[in-house]
Amino acid sequence: MIRTTTVGSYPVPDWLAALPSEQALIDATRMVFALQRQLGIDMPVDGEFYRFDVNHPDTNGMIEYFVRPMSGMRTVVGRSDHEAFAALSRMRFRSKAAAVVEGELGEGGLNLLADCERAAAVAGGPFKFTVTSPYMLARTLLDKHYGNFADLTMAIAGVLANQVKGLPCDCLQVDEANIPGNPDDGALAAEAINRVLDAFEGEKAVHLCFGNYGGQTIQKGEWKKLIGFLNSLRTDHLVLELAHRPADDLEALNDVDPRIKLGLGVIDVKVNHVETPEEVARRIQRIEAALGDGRLGWVHPDCGFWMLKRSVADRKMAALVKGRDLHEGR
Repeated sequence: MIRTTTVGSYPVPDWLAALPSEQALIDATRMVFALQRQLGIDMPVDGEFYRFDVNHPDTNGMIEYFVRPMSGMRTVVGRSDHEAFAALSRMRFRSKAAAVVEGELGEGGLNLLADCERAAAVAGGPFKFTVTSPYMLARTLLDKHYGNFADLTMAIAGVLANQVKGLPCDCLQVDEANIPGNPDDGALAAEAINRVLDAFEGEKAVHLCFGNYGGQTIQKGEWKKLIGFLNSLRTDHLVLELAHRPADDLEALNDVDPRIKLGLGVIDVKVNHVETPEEVARRIQRIEAALGDGRLGWVHPDCGFWMLKRSVADRKMAALVKGRDLHEGR
């Protein structure tokens, strides 16, 4: 059976944004779990509402949520820091550093356990919890301590590995949206991601996409250049962008190690068009024709839903499940 899942984020409800509180956050998390289960999503997510940062509408807080609480970070970025970060070539789409690394990185105030426990209390069944990749986080920082990008990346990996141990979720997903445009860093990114994955004892997933900033793709690349990286991941399944990719990107995935189950996007989150179940079923059929029966384990949206209107996101999730069911003759 092909299983359905979502990638992570869900549009922040207007009532939560207007009057944020712990109780409202719990209510919103309960709502998004119940919605996904009602629609038939097999492995739902918590919506990531606790990470949303209105000051960072381009990344939905997926960077700041992780790096700013860590010890060793300075979050006030001055002019000289700004100029130093601008001189780096690794993060052209972001003009300001998320933070400045001034000492050895540590847990500080980062507490993934508390947020995962909140989700577990209202999940109503198995669920997936998401963590941003150490490689992606490192690329947003100005380093004034380690002096070496690899050391910085692995330091972040160490902090996150300690955070994910014993999390009360059924699946841990590591999110990476930068390595698709930087395949030469694949060995480092894989080492860092594996360190996080190895610390978790449940089902493991890695999500990769080419970026989604206001519906724009910001990473240039192709899956065939990333096969070595994908095969080096110690993950149970992948969660890959495909619906918004060129048709010939699919063929390269034949070379992914068979021990890794493939999860592929059949819902395009960069457009407001709501796919029909028939469109979803045809996309699944095309994937299986190219990769063979039994290779596809999961279908999902290309990325998180947070940039879409709730009415669009909800209908896309419904189409995902109905399209999967149509394909399987349910």
